[in-house]
Amino acid sequence: MSHEVAAAEKPDRPFKARPTITLADLPSLPLDPTADAFGGKTAPEMRNETGFFRVEVRNGRWWLVDPEGGVFLSRGVNTIAPVRSSGGQAVLGQRFGTEARWARETTAFLRTAGFNTLGAWSDERLREVEQPLPYTRIWNFMAAYGDRRGGTFAEPGHTGYPGGCPFIFDPGFAVFCDEHARKLAATKDDPWLLGHFSDNELPWKRTLLESYLQLPPADPGHQAAHAWLEKRHGGAAEPHTVTEQDRADFLEHALDRYLSTVAQAIRRHDPHHLFLGMRLHGSALRLPEVWRACGRHCDVVSVNYYHAWTPSPERLAMWVKEAGRPFLVSEFYAKGVDSGMANTSGAGWLVESQEDRGRFYQNFTLGLLASPGCIGWHWHRYADNDPQTEGADPSNLDSNKGIVSSRYEPWQPLVAAMTALNLRAHSLLDCGVMRESGPATP
Repeated sequence: MSHEVAAAEKPDRPFKARPTITLADLPSLPLDPTADAFGGKTAPEMRNETGFFRVEVRNGRWWLVDPEGGVFLSRGVNTIAPVRSSGGQAVLGQRFGTEARWARETTAFLRTAGFNTLGAWSDERLREVEQPLPYTRIWNFMAAYGDRRGGTFAEPGHTGYPGGCPFIFDPGFAVFCDEHARKLAATKDDPWLLGHFSDNELPWKRTLLESYLQLPPADPGHQAAHAWLEKRHGGAAEPHTVTEQDRADFLEHALDRYLSTVAQAIRRHDPHHLFLGMRLHGSALRLPEVWRACGRHCDVVSVNYYHAWTPSPERLAMWVKEAGRPFLVSEFYAKGVDSGMANTSGAGWLVESQEDRGRFYQNFTLGLLASPGCIGWHWHRYADNDPQTEGADPSNLDSNKGIVSSRYEPWQPLVAAMTALNLRAHSLLDCGVMRESGPATP
């Protein structure tokens, strides 16, 4: 059986009933067995002589394997960091005293809630506690290069590029990536590091070929696109009609160029840890050529998966088929009207209550577990947006995204639902409750 939850994609759109499955609709399940030191399920049949996280297919399913050989589903939260507004800093001091104590108590809170990974943009102090959680790092290769080169601008949630064209073909980009990646050497021997994200939400669209051709003739991107099209059509001088196949093939070519550049830089300076991709979003999620390119260069393909109440089984199957690699959902969330916040910014769903946020979490993650390619998910984010924060990204102005408020109060109904699912993730798979089309209901 299932029930319905009312939700809207944006504040100016009507709420509609969405079919929803939660743990309450499934047979009663035991808690997962005690985890190993890294948060994975002990698996005597698995081995990991590398001492670092890796990926492996086992019995038809992709897994992360932790440094102790445990099978590991990455259940994380992004941007686990102190709230930097004046009000947030004041409450941190009153509630925790120091940021070191905040880090210790927040780590314990996350572990109790069944989370085992620090998602992107998380504070480094969390790595310094006595019993840390595995962590990820995000490097923003293209965005950082753009800062140096000039010409970029802020868009909600990510960096914007002239004409929607990242600087893939700039002659200085590869040199910059090698220089930038030298920072990775500082943690290359750390077993607690899960892996690296290279960027966030680059504009991979099928119109990329025309976008490059519309740049000024002296731009390296224009020249590269023009040369590619000329070569494809036999070097003829006359203008060419761009076909849909041209668009798809050039997009794959551009992704190969970007991914090979950043992957080589990452692996040159850190050969031990996973390359987790670049947090795909938008139309890239439905384009097979994007996934084929990612599969050639990434260990894991990361996805910021919005505008879906329930993950599409067909889409998840396409991702695994085309990439031949596992995927990690690196962002998803819902915002509650009952928080009292304006909730005008960000891409997550809008629901009526914190209980409904919890129902969304369970429904969405149950859908992910049904795919043999999913190795985890990261909720976006730890704390709500604080409208008092100066210079905030346009996507982080006024929304109830957090598992805690901007004053560090947990949203208990949401956290309770997260905890119940997180602590049974392995049991859901081991007990045969999940199938590729979704949870098997009685």
